[in-house]
Amino acid sequence: MIRSMTGFASARGEMAPFSWSWELRSVNAKGLDLRLRVPDWLEGLETAIRADLGKALGRGSVTLSLRLSRGEEGAALALNPAALSAVLDALSEVEDQAMTRGMTLAPSRAADLLALRGVLEAGGGSDDPAPLVKRLKAELGPLIAAFLQMRETEGAALAEILQGNLIRVADLTAQAAALAEARKPLVAETLRANLARVLDNTDGADPDRVAQELAMLAVKADVTEELDRLQAHIKAARDLLAKGGAVGRKLDFLMQEFNREANTLCSKSQNADLTGVGLELKAVIDQMREQVQNVE
Repeated sequence: MIRSMTGFASARGEMAPFSWSWELRSVNAKGLDLRLRVPDWLEGLETAIRADLGKALGRGSVTLSLRLSRGEEGAALALNPAALSAVLDALSEVEDQAMTRGMTLAPSRAADLLALRGVLEAGGGSDDPAPLVKRLKAELGPLIAAFLQMRETEGAALAEILQGNLIRVADLTAQAAALAEARKPLVAETLRANLARVLDNTDGADPDRVAQELAMLAVKADVTEELDRLQAHIKAARDLLAKGGAVGRKLDFLMQEFNREANTLCSKSQNADLTGVGLELKAVIDQMREQVQNVE
């Protein structure tokens, strides 16, 4: 099964006194581009996320966000001695500097000090982040599984669209083959008439040389090879869709080959109906190429 590069998954969790929300999303990209927004104090979590996403994904611009909050309501409060000591040292230095300049500062209040970040903490002081990191790592598997499920669902829809496009390309290729076969008598008659006209109006022309030149023109107008290659590309594309996995790059290359053959068919057609089929082929191939840009 092929996978789309577009996907989304989210999850929520909590472990007192923390609560959090995950958000994982991706769009198409040439390679795998991981953009992680994770609190840096959760040691080892970002490394684990990169490793798990790298194993699970082949391509896509992927953004993962972890929003973590700490509930203070009802939690025990305690002083952080190290933070308080640092604040008092800084305050003493400020007061000394003010005195050397003849300035008098208003007395500091305990409430002002307690309001400073890190001085007063919930949960009885400094927390060991290891249990929280372990819990968050355990949630990565289900989150990524949900994300992959959405990408596979999108991929199934893409595969259905591409199969329909390939059926249309096969039908148009068959139409082109029928038109090319039907025009052969007309092309031959045109070449014979041109040969006779050249020989009638050119003194001393070598008939064999003129015939060779006209034969070369006939070969250049032949579209059999282009039609054969289109049939081969159709089979290759169907095989890739059946194989599944990270086949987006190969499908994108095939779209270039499809387009090349359709362009050559139009340039060699020398027939309004055949040119029309070639232009319709190009339109369907462009539609396929747009869809393929989303395949992993």
